[in-house]
Amino acid sequence: MKKALKITGCILGIFLLIVLGYLAYVMIDYYRLDDNLELTPAGTAKEQIVPVGEELEVTSWNIGFGAYTDQYSFFMDGGKYSRGFSEEEVLNTTNKMVSDLYGFDSDFYLVQEVDIDSTRSYHINQYDLLTIPFKDKSLVYAQNYDSPYLFYPFTSPHGKSVAGLVTMSDYSVNSALRRSLPIQEDFAKFLDLDRCYSISRMNTSNGKELVLFNFHLSAYTTDPTIADKQLEMLYDDMIKEYKKGNYVVAGGDFNKDLLGDSSKIFGVSGEDYSWAKALPFDKVPKGISVVAPYDAKKPVPSCRNADRPWDPETNFQLTIDGFIVSDNVKCIKSDVVDLQFACSDHNPVYMKFVLN
Repeated sequence: MKKALKITGCILGIFLLIVLGYLAYVMIDYYRLDDNLELTPAGTAKEQIVPVGEELEVTSWNIGFGAYTDQYSFFMDGGKYSRGFSEEEVLNTTNKMVSDLYGFDSDFYLVQEVDIDSTRSYHINQYDLLTIPFKDKSLVYAQNYDSPYLFYPFTSPHGKSVAGLVTMSDYSVNSALRRSLPIQEDFAKFLDLDRCYSISRMNTSNGKELVLFNFHLSAYTTDPTIADKQLEMLYDDMIKEYKKGNYVVAGGDFNKDLLGDSSKIFGVSGEDYSWAKALPFDKVPKGISVVAPYDAKKPVPSCRNADRPWDPETNFQLTIDGFIVSDNVKCIKSDVVDLQFACSDHNPVYMKFVLN
C-alpha cells in the first residue's frame, strides 16, 4: 500500500510540475506589441493618387486561417476541431480564397486572420500566398497576435499562432501604423491574445488623405466592457482624421451583430451564442457612420457560428463584417458575397463608395 501511494504521489507530483511549468511558459512567453508601431508598406502600387469624385470599391474578408471547409467546426465556437483537416486542405482552401479575391478586382482589400506561422494552419505562410497575385499593389501587414503554444484540446492541441491583418491597395500607401486595442488584463488575455487595427495613409487628388483602417475586434472576452472600449478607440482615431479634413474608411470583423437581430433575418436562433451581441449604434459618434452590408431582397449573412459543419438550416448565421465611413465618404452600395462559407466561416463583404 505504501509503495502504491508513493508511486501515485510521484505521478501526481510530476503532473503538477508539468502543469506549473506550462503555466510559467505561457506567462513568460506572452507579450504585446507596442502601440503606435510604424509599419513598412511593401509592393508597388499602380497609382499614386486616390481620385476624388470617382467610384471606388473595398472588399473585406476574414479568411479564417484557411481551415473552414463545409465540414469544419471550431473548438472555441463549441465545435470539434482546433486545426485545419490537413496541410493540403489548408493550402487548397487558401489558394481558392486568393483566387476569389483576385477575381473581385477591388481597389482596396482588407483581409483578417492571415496566418504567418501557425500550428493550426500547418505553418503555411498565408501572407506569401495571398500577396503573390497582388504585387502591383501597396501591401501592409500588421501582426494581430503571436500566441504561446496552447495545449488544448489535449488530443490535438491548437498550438502556437502567429496571425495578422493584410491591407492591399491599388494606390500608393505613404505610411502605415499599428494601434494596439484594449484587451482584458486578467487570465483571459491568454485566450484572447493581442488585438490591433492598422491605419494606412494615401494621398488624394484634392490634397487630403484617404485613411484606411483594417480591424479585427475581440470575440471571446468575458468582460463586455472590452468590446465597448475597442470601438471607442477606433471611433476616436477615425474622428480625429475626419476633423483634419481627411477621408476615412474602415473595414473588418466587428464580432458584433450589425443587423441588430440576425436571427429574425436568417431564421436560426442566436439565443445560445452570448458573443453575438448587437452593435450599439447609439454610441457611434457624429461624423462617422457604420455600413452594414445588406440586401433586403436577398439577404446573405457574413458569418456562420462554427459549432457544427455548415448547414443553412441549423447554423446560426449573422452579419458581423462591415465598414465605417466618415461623413465626407458616400456609400453607394454594400453587400455580402454569397460563397456559402466554402472556405471560411466568413463570407467576403464589399462596399462601393465615392470620396466627396
